[in-house]
Amino acid sequence: MTTLRGLWPEVQDTCTSLGLMLSVVLSVALARGFLQRHVHRPTAHTFVLEFLATFQLCFCTLELQLLGEQEPAHPTWSLTLTYFFSLVHGLTLVGTASNPCGVMMQMMLGGMSPETGAMRLLAQLMAALGSRYCIGALWSLGLTRYHVGERTFACRNPMHVDLPKAVVVEAICSFIFHSALLHFQEVGTKLRIHMLAALITFLVYAGGSLTGAIFNPALALSLHFKCFDEDFLQFFIVYWLAPSLGILLMILTFSLFLPWLYNNHTTNKKE
Repeated sequence: MTTLRGLWPEVQDTCTSLGLMLSVVLSVALARGFLQRHVHRPTAHTFVLEFLATFQLCFCTLELQLLGEQEPAHPTWSLTLTYFFSLVHGLTLVGTASNPCGVMMQMMLGGMSPETGAMRLLAQLMAALGSRYCIGALWSLGLTRYHVGERTFACRNPMHVDLPKAVVVEAICSFIFHSALLHFQEVGTKLRIHMLAALITFLVYAGGSLTGAIFNPALALSLHFKCFDEDFLQFFIVYWLAPSLGILLMILTFSLFLPWLYNNHTTNKKE
């Protein structure tokens, strides 16, 4: 009984964090529904959708990161939550990229105009910074024992390898994820979401201890904004340039070395 009482505060804190994340998911879903009914200008509609999607992704990941740090000896719990919320994001954020690399991929493949791409990128960057300050305000309320407002202003460097290895890890993660994203489009929606969630979880498991396995420049900016401020060049190379390099290598690989697979995808997309 004493052991159970000792665990109860941890359970309460975990439930509070999960409640916060699910509340944001619900709020974004309601906002998307309102937007669908009342906002009919394509430009505004696209911008707000991308902003909401990136805000949800960054907010939930910031809270997940905090939860994971409380149980470093039990990584299975963090990976389970990663898989679950990857499913949630996949189901609720349909039609958005939430990742500058995804926007870049669509522009390079001719599926998005430069103007639309620039607008989506702006929305993502604004949401990344906005989510950070929003969650900082929530943490300052002290809803759980580990919610501390000052935490958002500290740099917790996720890189545990030297710069070249970190670049390779982030580039490979971006290459693998966006390759799957591109070629899983022909798979049924329900199965595709599970496959992508499983892939994200695997990449986090494989590369999380090395660089955090973020492969999303907007998310990296939100998670480690203070680190960008202290060592901009290194973080810019690893978390912005490396994922972009992964996208470029992916497109070159499939268009030059595996043209039959690339042509098959583009043909099916046109049909």
